[in-house]
Amino acid sequence: MTKKKHNHNHSQKPFAAIVLAAGRGTRMKSDMPKVLHPIAGRAMISYLLASVDELSPSRTIVVVGPDMDVVKQTVAPASIAVQEQPLGTGNAVACALQKLGDFDGNVLILFGADPLIRPETMHDLLDKRDASHAVAVLGFRPDDAGAYGRLLVDDHGRLDAIVEAKDATPEQLRIPYCNSGVMAVDGALLPELIAKLKNDNAKSEYYLTDIIALARASGHSCTWMEGDANELIGVDSRHDLALTEGLLQTRLRENAMMNGATLIAPETVYFSFDTELGRDVVIEPHVVFGSGVKIADGVTVKSFSHIEGATIENGATIGPYARLRPGADIGVNSKIGNFVEIKNARLDKGAKVSHLSYIGDAFIGTNANIGAGTITCNYDGFSKSKTTIGAGAFIGSNTALVAPVSVGDGAIVGAGSVISKNVDRDALAVTRAQQKQVSGWAEKFRDKQTKQKKD
Repeated sequence: MTKKKHNHNHSQKPFAAIVLAAGRGTRMKSDMPKVLHPIAGRAMISYLLASVDELSPSRTIVVVGPDMDVVKQTVAPASIAVQEQPLGTGNAVACALQKLGDFDGNVLILFGADPLIRPETMHDLLDKRDASHAVAVLGFRPDDAGAYGRLLVDDHGRLDAIVEAKDATPEQLRIPYCNSGVMAVDGALLPELIAKLKNDNAKSEYYLTDIIALARASGHSCTWMEGDANELIGVDSRHDLALTEGLLQTRLRENAMMNGATLIAPETVYFSFDTELGRDVVIEPHVVFGSGVKIADGVTVKSFSHIEGATIENGATIGPYARLRPGADIGVNSKIGNFVEIKNARLDKGAKVSHLSYIGDAFIGTNANIGAGTITCNYDGFSKSKTTIGAGAFIGSNTALVAPVSVGDGAIVGAGSVISKNVDRDALAVTRAQQKQVSGWAEKFRDKQTKQKKD
């Protein structure tokens, strides 16, 4: 759903965001960089960057691996730092610092595969850092702490260190508070802390998490705050991707209902990140929205419809079992019925396409009625052509309209016609072989067949 900018309190110091996105995502078993896997129709990293942008950072730097041009394109206009070798999170931040120069505000460090962190949470973490701590870490309590680093907190709630699960003692592994990876750091101290990192650990990597112990050893205070585990799901596998999709869909559904839409069975409706719904919209069960859908007030979308790249005006009814493809533009009080597909076509006010039709590359005028089984034959194997149907026209069932063709206002096309020439206003057009009748033929036929069977 579309969101308004948050009016966050900007008494905070300026901050720069560093987004770590160099991971290959080997567990995804994919040729696509991990951070580009989509959730509700949008790359994971794009959600994170949109949330960061709501807080108006001074700079945003995205750290990518070599040969990740497609990530660079997706995150534009953010600055890019390239981590040539996968030497750990600490090394990734070191690569970003080369781009940051002598920035001494807050530095917010995030991960490109953490798409669900809300701007409010980032804002609160920056506030926590501003309260004279060198580093503020975002922690959480997952159901399964597993491979997460643990937060070592003293009796006064101060953060002493973060220990990676692989390097933790059995006692430390019992600590419920885990590291999300997200932290806010004093930009004046960060280069000095990063320069002190060593890679003498189980993975021979430079861990960003070691800056906590280094800051404490230099006499600086570090702190942490607990975040919502549902915001802090990091996506490392297809399983995580599905979980994250589920959490985001729950958010989008709640947002839709809060803004005046009725969802009869919310858990069966799937939104895109940019779906726009008016007031008093009713969405029946099992409806799927692709990207680019705008729905005005009072629209009903019936079950099992699939809508993508479409605009639907006030009071229209869609479905059940309708498919609206990109460029479908449905006018006020229009009706799209079951098993109807619309592509790149405008239906004016009150137009009806009630069943079993394909309308592509077309204009349908006000109050025109399109009979069952009508097809606009828009493609000749080489190029697409347009069909125009005037206001108040009536197209009989099972009609093929061979584009380019137009049917005038108020015209009637007889059922079963193939229309390849323009039809004048208020005319009748019929293309049909003449009907013949042979009286008594059916009775004679039955008698003959029955006799043959007996013989």
